[in-house]
Amino acid sequence: MYADFRAKLTLLADEKYREFSMRGIPCERPFIGVRIPDIRKLVGEISPEKFDDFLSADPVAIEEVIARGLVISRLPYDEMLKVFDSQIKLLDNWCTVDTFCAALRKTVKHHEADFLDKKVEKLLASKNEFVTRAGLVCLLDFYVSAEYLPLIFDRVESLKNRDEYYVKMAMAWLIAECFIKFPSETFSYLKCTKLDKWTFNKTISKICDSYRVDPDTKLELKRLRK
Repeated sequence: MYADFRAKLTLLADEKYREFSMRGIPCERPFIGVRIPDIRKLVGEISPEKFDDFLSADPVAIEEVIARGLVISRLPYDEMLKVFDSQIKLLDNWCTVDTFCAALRKTVKHHEADFLDKKVEKLLASKNEFVTRAGLVCLLDFYVSAEYLPLIFDRVESLKNRDEYYVKMAMAWLIAECFIKFPSETFSYLKCTKLDKWTFNKTISKICDSYRVDPDTKLELKRLRK
């Protein structure tokens, strides 16, 4: 079955898209050149009774890692937890991290507190760049709410000394999203944060890139730049 899946991926290969992906996604795995909507469509054709066989296969190309994450996202919450860590071990670039976390939205819904305790906190505590990024992207995807806002600010502050590019970018992205939804609270946080200059200024830039922030607010934010 998995050999058939690989063959179908190969048939969908687009050389120009492959070259484009390789330029934008630093990754040691080979690229086939398949767009994510096409991967998602193929995964949708896999019957649930084949999930165990699929997950037991060893992914080679980056598209296979993405597909594996999409299969995991189709599992019931408790079953997903059992194989979650096996997918985290395969994440070595921003694309596989971000697509996997986003795919879990429906699965994690109504289980946010449990998922935070069992998985997200451990991701954030990791010393691995992309594992930590996964924790931050999970906060972005599942926890930007009034209930979890203080926790988000606290966890970002706890990572303020991390200097990996994809961790810092994820922090900027996360705080920018918090500002979009909770401008007053996030503005207060920005006035007292200990984030380094690069991450802080990148956060301001990401907020100002949003069409949901008015010009006067953007001007006020730009004055905060370090």
